Parts: sequence; structure tokens; C-alpha cells
Amino acid sequence: MILITKPYLALLLSFFLLASCKQKGEKKEEKLLESKIAEVEEAYAPDSRTALFEVEAKENGGSYILKGESNKPEAVASLKEKLQSENIKFVDSIRVLPDAEELNNKTRGVVKISVANLRDEPKHSAQLVTQATLGLPLKVYKKQGSWYYVQTPEGYLAWVDYGGIENMSQEAFSQWKSFDKLIFTEPTGNSYIEPNSDAQTVSDLVAGNILELVGEQNKFYEVKYPDGKKAFVKKANAQPYDDWITSLGQTEEDLVATSKKLMGIPYLWGGTSPKGVDCSGYTKTIFFLNGMVIPRDASQQIKTGEVVDSEKNFDNLVKGDLLFFGKPATDSTSERVIHVGMWIGNNKFIHSMGNVHISNFDTEAEDFDEYNYNRYLRSKRILNKEDKGLIYLKNTDLFTETEAGEVKM
Repeated sequence: MILITKPYLALLLSFFLLASCKQKGEKKEEKLLESKIAEVEEAYAPDSRTALFEVEAKENGGSYILKGESNKPEAVASLKEKLQSENIKFVDSIRVLPDAEELNNKTRGVVKISVANLRDEPKHSAQLVTQATLGLPLKVYKKQGSWYYVQTPEGYLAWVDYGGIENMSQEAFSQWKSFDKLIFTEPTGNSYIEPNSDAQTVSDLVAGNILELVGEQNKFYEVKYPDGKKAFVKKANAQPYDDWITSLGQTEEDLVATSKKLMGIPYLWGGTSPKGVDCSGYTKTIFFLNGMVIPRDASQQIKTGEVVDSEKNFDNLVKGDLLFFGKPATDSTSERVIHVGMWIGNNKFIHSMGNVHISNFDTEAEDFDEYNYNRYLRSKRILNKEDKGLIYLKNTDLFTETEAGEVKM
């Protein structure tokens, strides 16, 4: 039997009280630290599709190690300031992207095939989340095996394999932008090794593909791919980029004409090209072929432009307005936007659902689209509207060197 004296018991009790207070203090500090990380994430990276801020704190003997990565250096700086103001001791081990050393300073890239598939993980079996077409500039953040983590001009983050991208240093990228460009304008087609449509093809092409314009030979343009391959494209299927930009009317009728050129294209989850489109990939493609870069997903597109209807009063709509569908908010759930289409007039809209086709909102018509009518949320007008989510190619130097400022991604 062990006898515990009163002085020893008091000492033991004090020790336990001290340990308990210390533990409570540490837990309080941990919660404060977690709240600061969440606060910064909400401020700088509320949408993980367009901003990366994956940071956690590991306790390390009275201090903390901040681990993770972000493509937002301003977010990392903000977090450090907040922790310092709270007198929280930490070691900064956050990886700020791009990782120039890992990429050999090739932090820019240009899509080098007609359509590159971008996925949510660095493997071919991963979900297709979007596509990027030939000539589209990308920011390159990091590498894993033969895959690159990239960001599109509208800000979408995803993985692309080495076969889809030509990696460039900032200097090489600026030089590529300085060259004259050509845009392919037909839904689909080919380039050839000689100025002859019976010659061997170099690759397929789709509407919106951008190539370097080298010269002309008879009824063909001579072009160069981002990886240096040379080819010839029929003049009837393409246009010098500057001429194309100048010719854009960006009218309601232009949008409708473009949308109908893509009629019948099959639905493809993640698709944003004439090879296959999902609903928002289709509307994105229509607007891109009319000189506008709009957000990728329906839930992002709905945040741009101005509301023109939310009561199924379709008399308020004009051609080119976007119609959004889904589930409205309730007392316990948030609104879910899951589909989008484009108004083409006469009570009809065009959209990708199964394939690209036209649906009717005339409740008396035989082909009345009751399903989408019942899940309709509202319509937005984005054509010729000023919005931070909209990029006008005529006002940017996305593909060429101009007096306009570079697109901020």
C-alpha cells in the first residue's frame, strides 16, 4: 500500500491542473489557427475550381508547421500576417505555385493539339472536367509524372498530359504571342503537309483553334503549331486572327448562327469543343467563337451578366440570353444550378442535353419541353456586358501582342 501525503497530493493536483490548462490553451490556439486558415480560404479561394489553397497546420513542440500548397501568394501572405497578429508561432512550409524549379522555369504553356482533355487528377482514368483547344495559353503550376497542373484563361484548374501542351518559359511564350495568328473557323477540318487537300493530313482541327500564321500559298495559309510543326490550312476554313477580331459583330444573330453550326454535336461531360460538349461547355464555345471567354460551368456562368427574367416571362428575353436550370433554394438547402441553354427566339432555346438540339417553351406546342420548363431558375444577359467574369478578346492580348493588357488569370 502506497501512502500519499497531503503536500505530495497538492503538488500532484497542481501538476494536473497546469497540464490541463496548457492542453486547453493549445486546443484554443489550434482552433484559432484553423479558423484563420478557413478565413483566408474563403476570402482568396472560395471556389476550388479556380483557386488553390490547400493548407493545414501540424503541431510541432509549441509551434506549428504550415503545410500544403497554393497558387495564391497573396493568400499565403495574408495567412502569415493573421497568425503573426495573434502571436501564433509557426514555420512556413507552404509550397507557392508555380514551382519554377520543378518546371525548369517553363511556367507557361500552349495547347498543341486540336483538343486537349483536362482532368481532375493526373491520370487518364480521372474525370474529364474541361477541354482546351489548340493555341490556348495556359499557366503551368506543377508537374507530376507526365502530367501538368494548369490553369485556363477563365481560371479553371485541371491536369493535362504532356501530349496536349507545349511547355514554354515566359520569354518563349512572349515570343510566340508576337507572331501573327490564324483562327480556324469551321466546326471541323484538317491541316495538310502540302497546300493540297489531297495531301497527307498533319492533324485534325476544330473551330477556335489558333495557329501561327507563316504565309500564303494559293488557296492555303501556311501555319505553324506551338511545337514547331508546319502545315497548310484551306483559306476557306480559316481567317487571320486580327481580321477575325475586327470582323466580329458580337450580335444576337451572330450567337444564334454559331449555335446552329454546332447542331447535333453529342453530349460529353467536360466537353468544350465540336468533338463533344456538355451544357455549359456548349454555351462557352458559342461565346468564344464570338470573341468572348466566359466562365466554364453553369454555376459560374450564372454569376455573370444581368438578370432578365426569373418568373418564366420569356417575353423579356432576347436572342443570346442564357437560361439556367436546377433546384431552387429552400430553407435548408442552397440553390443548385445544373444546366444551361441559350435563347434563340420564338419561345425556343438551344442546349446540349443528349446532343445539341432546340427545345420549345411554348406550353401549347407538341414538342413543349416540360421537364426543363419545370426546373427553370432564371435567365441572364451577358452579351456586351461588362463583368469581371467575362473576357473580350478584342480587349486582351490572350493570343497576340497588343496594346491591351495581358489577361489576368
